[in-house]
Amino acid sequence: MRIDKFLWSVRFYKTRNIAAEEIKKNRVSIGENVVKSSKEVKMGDVIKIKKNQIEYKIKVIDLPKSRIGAKLVALYVIDMTEKDQYDILKMRKSAQDYYRQKGLGRPTKKDRREMDDFSAGSSASEMDNDDWDVFFSPDTEETED
Repeated sequence: MRIDKFLWSVRFYKTRNIAAEEIKKNRVSIGENVVKSSKEVKMGDVIKIKKNQIEYKIKVIDLPKSRIGAKLVALYVIDMTEKDQYDILKMRKSAQDYYRQKGLGRPTKKDRREMDDFSAGSSASEMDNDDWDVFFSPDTEETED
């Protein structure tokens, strides 16, 4: 199986085209050798992938016939990525949270949509302008008594 198809089928990349582009950018290697998209993957190969500034290392156990579900990935590859690489990922994520915590700063597009949906839903239950005028005007019924 070609390496670009393999990385797509074990869900390392969302599309096969993205996998091929990353291979072209020399971010994928088998052993110590940088590979091309047409390189055949064999059982027992150790693949190194540079993704999100982290170097993942996986070992091929078996070759899937096509794209597999996320729960089945463990049947085809063993994750040999070093623990410090995951620590780097965790630190980067916490650094992003440091600058803007959820709920602070400008609203995101999703936040704005939720606010618009909320205000559109509440406007249906609100009174019209004419209703407000009647509400705040003095009652004529009470003065006639």
